[in-house]
Amino acid sequence: MRRRTPSGLPVPRYVTLKFDEVNARGGPGDDYRLLWTYRARGLPLQVIAETSDWRRVCDPDGGLAWVHQRTVDTRRAVMRTQAAPLDMHRGGDPESPVTARLSGRATAWLEDCKGDWCRVRAGDSRGWIPRAEVWGLAESPQCRPQLPVVNR
Repeated sequence: MRRRTPSGLPVPRYVTLKFDEVNARGGPGDDYRLLWTYRARGLPLQVIAETSDWRRVCDPDGGLAWVHQRTVDTRRAVMRTQAAPLDMHRGGDPESPVTARLSGRATAWLEDCKGDWCRVRAGDSRGWIPRAEVWGLAESPQCRPQLPVVNR
């Protein structure tokens, strides 16, 4: 379900990290606890909520945190979350020649999708991959807000 947001952009949506290091916080502000630091420019994240300056994001490993809006870019990327490499094909067909391989845990810039196949660019290599083999394309939220822990 798409809802109205401060940015006017749909939620959920995908973004990528703009910088080599981005702080992930427990809430929408610098005064909230630092949870971790992302160290991966171009990492795809799914925005699941936002304020005017902050984005609540889900990462490919299921992490849920807030990042400042200036640290993300609207360019789209995908990530091969499995360890095994993924063949990149000349066309959107498993029978077409393999042009390169996307390494396990690697990201690639998203260029286009047609049906079950997407064209990506990783470094100087371009090719088509099955959309089900990468993270960053699902339209539904990939993380659910975590409920507070209740001590009993």
